[in-house]
Amino acid sequence: MSNIKSNVFWFRRDLRLDDNHALYHALKEPLPLRFIFIFDTNILRQFDRSDPRLSFIFNRLWEINSQLQRFKSSIEIYEGTPYTIFNQLISRHIIQNVFANEDYEPYVIKRDNEISTLLSKFGATLRLFTDHIIFHPTKILKPDQKPYTIFTPYKNQWIKQYEKYTVETYPSEELLPSLLNREVPSDFTPLEVSFPINPSLRIVPNYPSNEILHNYAHTRDFPALDATSKVSSQLRFGIISTRKLVLLASKTSTTYLSELIWREFFISILYHFPNTVTESFHRKYDKLTWNPNENDFRRWYNGETGYPIVDAGMRQLNTTGFMHNRVRMIVASFLTKHLLIDWRWGEAYFAQKLHDFEQSSNVGNWQWAASTGCDAVPYFRIFNPNIQTKRFDPNFEYIKKWVPEFNSANYPKPIVEHNFARNRALERYSLVNKIG
Repeated sequence: MSNIKSNVFWFRRDLRLDDNHALYHALKEPLPLRFIFIFDTNILRQFDRSDPRLSFIFNRLWEINSQLQRFKSSIEIYEGTPYTIFNQLISRHIIQNVFANEDYEPYVIKRDNEISTLLSKFGATLRLFTDHIIFHPTKILKPDQKPYTIFTPYKNQWIKQYEKYTVETYPSEELLPSLLNREVPSDFTPLEVSFPINPSLRIVPNYPSNEILHNYAHTRDFPALDATSKVSSQLRFGIISTRKLVLLASKTSTTYLSELIWREFFISILYHFPNTVTESFHRKYDKLTWNPNENDFRRWYNGETGYPIVDAGMRQLNTTGFMHNRVRMIVASFLTKHLLIDWRWGEAYFAQKLHDFEQSSNVGNWQWAASTGCDAVPYFRIFNPNIQTKRFDPNFEYIKKWVPEFNSANYPKPIVEHNFARNRALERYSLVNKIG
């Protein structure tokens, strides 16, 4: 065992060196500091090895490692279960603290509790910090200390607290030179882990322009326009600072700020109601009779429904790993209301394909579209894809980009007639509401 005491910084969904809350506190400590990242096999088994998100993470770690090398440091990359990795590390090294930023997904909370217990047996501490949201889920509560389940009062309370709260940044980047004065033991032998380094998957950290944010309220719903922030993947992996983004939004766009608050709302819901990963928030809707038609589902995810705006969205997703926000609502409504396919099928497919997949937002938005979630769209609100097209893609620019055979004999007939589908959905949902 090495006899040199050290601290560990554990990179997770905070892949940056600037304004990193946990890193800031780790760098303020005088002990040698190790940097680690663990490809958690409990999570990894859900992905194909060639999944671009894995390559993206590895690419980002490579970039961070290049920056750390300027300060005579580096990231040790491991693959395995975090419990196994930490058990090995702490049995071979004297570790005092492990610094990390919090996450609020059910699996991660369970994992962190297990790691904390393990470390405590060896006299070490897992120190967690709030980083990828402004307020911890326990900080925005109703007067009776219960969580908000309706967005507007949550948002109002969030803004009220934000106005009283000075957003503090944590200039971790300014403390990096302190690493030059620390002797770090070199007896770690991390596993050899590699994913393809694809330069096209690298995302240079950037924030949306003032022009995008100033016009956001008027342009965000038109998928043919290059008018969204395009930072969702960066938020998901912590490439950029949530604090800096919220500060920027608060000065430029109340609409965009509201979107960021929705993100925190869904994180809060998942934290307080972890069962919603697999169960409807309103449990009565688990009695809804869905149509488990695999052929209809296949036509939906392949973009072959005969509804151009739906097909364009799914083809964009399958090709790029991204889908425009307005179109996400349309395709989710179509799957759950027109085809009456269980929202969990769609949620799982998006989890497979979206580069910006975030469990809380994915579950929250799918339950919103299916009318099964908290503060969801009313069950009788069923998007008409044709009307949505007229409003948001009137010249078919977005559709023609992704569905080149649109308006040709090769384009399929609609999978289901709108009025029939609408009435069928209303009957199913009404029946559940009568039963209660």
